[in-house]
Amino acid sequence: MYLKTLKKIVGYLLLAVGFLVIYLLLATGAAYIPVNKDQSEYKDQNLSIYILTNGVHTDIVVPYFNEAYDWRTYLDPSLTPGKQTSAQWVSFGWGDKGFYLQTPEWKDLKASVAFNAAFGLSESAMHVTYYDKLATGDDCIEIKLNKEQYQRLCKYILNRFDMENNKLVLVETDQNYGLNDVFYEAKGKYNLFYTCNTWANNVLKSANLKASLFTLWDKGIFYHYRK
Repeated sequence: MYLKTLKKIVGYLLLAVGFLVIYLLLATGAAYIPVNKDQSEYKDQNLSIYILTNGVHTDIVVPYFNEAYDWRTYLDPSLTPGKQTSAQWVSFGWGDKGFYLQTPEWKDLKASVAFNAAFGLSESAMHVTYYDKLATGDDCIEIKLNKEQYQRLCKYILNRFDMENNKLVLVETDQNYGLNDVFYEAKGKYNLFYTCNTWANNVLKSANLKASLFTLWDKGIFYHYRK
C-alpha cells in the first residue's frame, strides 16, 4: 500500500517536472518570436521612452512630463527617501511585493518568498524610480514612438496601479533601493506564468511597439531591440 502511494507521488512529481520543462521550453521559444516588428505604418515617432534592465528585471522609462502625458498628476518625487525636487524621467517596474521588499539582493532570497511569488500567493507592487538623465547602452535602449502610442502606453501603466480616491497608494516602507525610488500598491499577481518581464512586454504591446510574442525574461524583450 505504501509502495503504491509512493509510486503515485513520484509519478505526479515527474509529471509536474515534465510539464514545467515543456512550459519553459515553449516560453523560451515564444520570447524570440516578434510582434509589431514593422513600425513603418506609425508616423511622427518623435517621442522617446527607454527599456532598462538590471540583468533580470525590465523597467519601462518615460518622461516625467511632456506635452503628451503628465505624470505629475499622480507622482511626486519628493516622496522618495532623498526628497528629490526634480526629475526628467521616471521608470516603472511591476512585480511581486514580497520579493521587492524582502529581497534587496539575491543572497537574501527566502524560499517562502520565492514560493509565494511563483504561485501567485503574494500581492504586487509598482517600483517607481526617478532619474535626471539616462545613459544608453546594452542595458538601456531608446525606443521611438508617436503621441498616440505614447498615451496608450502611459494609460496601460497607470491602469496597473491600485488607486483610492483617484490617488495612487504609496507603500510605507524603508526597504527602498536608493534615494530616488518608492513603491506603490499595484494590481495583479506575479506568478510562473506572468512575471515582471511579461508585464513590461505587455506594456510595449499596448502601444503596438516591437515586443516578444510572450516572455518571462528580460532577454526576450531586449533581443528584439539589440538586433
